[in-house]
Amino acid sequence: MKIIKRIIILAFIVFLGVCIFTYWGKYEEGVMAGKILRVSQKGVIFKTYEGKLGIESFGALKATSPISETFDFSVESNEKEVIKDLEAVALTGERINLHYFKRYMTFPWRGNTKYFAFRVERSKN
Repeated sequence: MKIIKRIIILAFIVFLGVCIFTYWGKYEEGVMAGKILRVSQKGVIFKTYEGKLGIESFGALKATSPISETFDFSVESNEKEVIKDLEAVALTGERINLHYFKRYMTFPWRGNTKYFAFRVERSKN
């Protein structure tokens, strides 16, 4: 019986460690440059901030025609300054550098994506 209790306690501690790691762990951190296409608050039960960054790059074959891609991201609700900056640059249409990190899992109260913006850097041009 003693061994079974120890195995159960050890399994619970390992499970708890995995849960903590997947909740707070960061998989990737980086910067994306582009223009903010959308910033909105979504959700019925859990209100989250979601955004879309338009990335323009030039194709290898035709240097004059831009290829448009988008990057979906979330913003944690406690990042009020980031939300305010995103809303401001969405209205002006200026290029920004969006600093983000990627988490291991999504949780409905955090956001719809694994990518979270934590800083907006306005382009000097």
